[in-house]
Amino acid sequence: MPELQRTAERFSTAEYEERLRKTRSSMAKLGLDLLIVSDPSNMAWLTGYDGWSFYVHQCVIVGPEGPPIWFGRGQDAQGALRTVWMSDNHIIGYPDFYVQSVERHPMDYLWAQLADRGWHRGFIGVEMDNYWYSAKAHERLVYGLPDAQILDATGLVNWQRAVKTDKELEYMRKAARIVERMHRRIADKVEVGMRKCDLVAEIYDAGLRFDEWSGHGGDYPAIVPLLPSGPDAAAPHLTWDDLPMKSGEGTFFEIAGCYQRYHVPLSRTIFLGKPPVEMLDAEKAVLEGMEAGLGAARAGNTCEDVAAAFFTVLDRYGIVKDNRTGYPIGLSYPPDWGERTMSLRRGDRTELKPGMTFHFMTGLWMDEWGYETTESIIITDGEPETFCNLPRKMLVKE
Repeated sequence: MPELQRTAERFSTAEYEERLRKTRSSMAKLGLDLLIVSDPSNMAWLTGYDGWSFYVHQCVIVGPEGPPIWFGRGQDAQGALRTVWMSDNHIIGYPDFYVQSVERHPMDYLWAQLADRGWHRGFIGVEMDNYWYSAKAHERLVYGLPDAQILDATGLVNWQRAVKTDKELEYMRKAARIVERMHRRIADKVEVGMRKCDLVAEIYDAGLRFDEWSGHGGDYPAIVPLLPSGPDAAAPHLTWDDLPMKSGEGTFFEIAGCYQRYHVPLSRTIFLGKPPVEMLDAEKAVLEGMEAGLGAARAGNTCEDVAAAFFTVLDRYGIVKDNRTGYPIGLSYPPDWGERTMSLRRGDRTELKPGMTFHFMTGLWMDEWGYETTESIIITDGEPETFCNLPRKMLVKE
């Protein structure tokens, strides 16, 4: 068999080993002997695995020593062979008759594999509160490991991902060039009468097509383009339809560039026609608040400091935003490009460190309209680095 070109080579083995060291250090603090990771973003971060197989049960096992073990559907083991950094004997594929069966469960196969390795005792951590670890999976794992104590280790790996390496930041900067291109395409193409589905096709084309100037193409983002218009923009997470764009409506575009699974989200707002005074006033407050928040977004400060600086400005303008104003970003898979750890909100006293990356989400969703202009940033010892270079002011197309 010819030697495989592994996707994991996008990072060095030394970097994967450092990630493993950090994970085991955190496991030790919690007294864990074994960790079972089901979040596909955490699986990829630990092993390099990259495949659209998270609709079936799969995981990565971090044992007391040695490289991690990839566990998943037998046919997806071929994808693991081509993407993970570990040797082939660290890949376990389960038979297909375990897939979506009412008679047996993949966790039954897993706990048997753990018993064979003597890993069926002690304290075992699982990610209980995430999208990919089901109640049934937990039930079967508890049943099959009576000599172990199964503990909640949700977020353990996510927190290790908070500070990005130089290579990760390199990939995110490439994602930033992609999302800039996407927004420029929107600004160029959007007009009254254009069907929204056709505009989304342009967004995907700009986000995925290989660009000769930059020398790279894009990956699929973890969230589809969000672009509600007019009154629908009061809801932050609507997608699109096949109806024409209308005059007299504002549309925010929340999209992300993605490269090697690393995301840089960026939102901007476009108004077709003459925007109402209340939206222009809100924009003034948001832009001023964003500058204040960016001024506080530096190492040594906290997540709360950024939020407080932003919300203080909104308070002065009499604007209520009753949701957080940002979250960490990086490597991710559907349905979310956030890292699901800290938040830029009052009460979150997490200390900011150089190399942390955030989507500074300053969006407003009012009763009859919505407005978004956001920035993705890198925390430094001084002013944060903004990933993108794109005007923040609302684009008005008469």
